[in-house]
Amino acid sequence: MIDTALVSGVLLPASLGIIMLGLGMTLHPADFRRILSQPKAVLIGLGVQMLLLTAICFGLCLLLQLPPELAVGMMLLAAAPGGASANIYSHLAGGDVALNITLTAVNSLLCLLSLPLIVGFSLAYFMAADQAVPPPFAKIIEVGVIILLPVAIGMGIRRTWPQWSDRVEKPLRVFSVLLLALLVALTMIQQWQLLAEYAAIIGLACVLFNVLSLLIGYTVPLALKLPRRQAIAIAMEIGIHNGTLAIFIALNVLQNAQMSIPAAVYSIIMFLTAGVFAYGLTQQARS
Repeated sequence: MIDTALVSGVLLPASLGIIMLGLGMTLHPADFRRILSQPKAVLIGLGVQMLLLTAICFGLCLLLQLPPELAVGMMLLAAAPGGASANIYSHLAGGDVALNITLTAVNSLLCLLSLPLIVGFSLAYFMAADQAVPPPFAKIIEVGVIILLPVAIGMGIRRTWPQWSDRVEKPLRVFSVLLLALLVALTMIQQWQLLAEYAAIIGLACVLFNVLSLLIGYTVPLALKLPRRQAIAIAMEIGIHNGTLAIFIALNVLQNAQMSIPAAVYSIIMFLTAGVFAYGLTQQARS
């Protein structure tokens, strides 16, 4: 049996750190300056994720008549910021990775306020509970370190050795795909019993929420005249949530194992659907 603590506490953060290092080696400071000078994409991405998709998740909980604990778990998932994997899938699909990193960083800070409010409302509505949700500072700092520090190091490597960075860009893309496949396999092995037990109850809700997140995250920015690369980035940012943060709050803050189930199931589903979505976007770009 795979050691859960080893995978989630060591292998997963280390793997994501390595992948983010590779992503950093493909970025230029101009990517970030362009986004800061054109804040429309950031505002649209945050608005769709924090307002529109949160409302859609709430509607799904009511429509599917989820049990109270699972409904709160779904809302907790919706309130969680984008995960580090969003940057990887955006990179593979040809999205604006610099926008992904900006959205993840900004949303991780905003969730200090938004997450307690959304989860507090969900507890009161679905469970008639009055339970405060303190800001998860440690987890947010951890996300920032996993995302921002390796990217900064990678950008420094590119600035110092640009020709070498260009040569290794394609091998790094292949390595990213293989490493992601390994992480997905390990996640499925770890959560297989949990997935089999609760799939009938929460599986449909997670699939619908994930697919809607990807589609809305892609089509709304396009409808608002954003470039395709930025629409891809927003779709991945919205479709891939930080399930680790949601599970941490459910188990350590709310102390309710059932509330962690949606995040655990969604974390498996999102890797598969985002992979299919990324593949479809790359094929569309070639046609």
